[in-house]
Amino acid sequence: MEKKYARESRVVKTSRVFPTHTNNHDTLFGGLLMSYIDDIASISAARHSRRECVTASTDSVDFLRPITPDDSVCLESVVSWTGHTSMEVFVKIVAENLRTGERRIAATSFITFVALDDNKKPVAVPQVIPETEEEKKLFATAERRAEARRAHREVSRELASTLTVERSWEKYK
Repeated sequence: MEKKYARESRVVKTSRVFPTHTNNHDTLFGGLLMSYIDDIASISAARHSRRECVTASTDSVDFLRPITPDDSVCLESVVSWTGHTSMEVFVKIVAENLRTGERRIAATSFITFVALDDNKKPVAVPQVIPETEEEKKLFATAERRAEARRAHREVSRELASTLTVERSWEKYK
C-alpha cells in the first residue's frame, strides 16, 4: 500500500461564534466544539483512507483559551499517524478576535478513527508521511500517545467488566 502525505488529509473549517453557541459564561459550548472536532476529524480520516471510518476514541480535547462571540473559530485537522487500521487525527483550534485580528490556540485534540471495508470490518490504511515541522513533531510523538491509548483502553475494559447494565435508578424505587 502506498504512503500518503499528511497534507492530503488536511481539512480547514472556520465558523462564526454566535450568542446561541455560548454557555452561561459567554464562551463557546464545549460540547459544540467537540462536535465540530469530530466532524472535521472524520473528514481527514476519510480523505486519508478513502474508506468509511468510525470514531474509535476521543483521546483528548484540551480547552486552552476561551472562545467568545467576538471570535471566529478555525479548526484544522490532519492525519498525524497511522497504525494498521487506525488513524490518529490531530485537530488544532484557533480563535480569532474579529475586531482586533488577534489569533490564539484555543484548543487541541487527538481523535482516533478506524477505517472499514465494505463489510464494516477494519481494513488497512496507508502510512502517513509528515512534511512540515508541526507534522513531524506530531508524528515523532505519536507512538507514545498510541501506547497511552492502549493502556487507557485496557483500564476501560477492566472497569466495564465490573459495571452492571441494570438501571441504577430502579433500586431507589
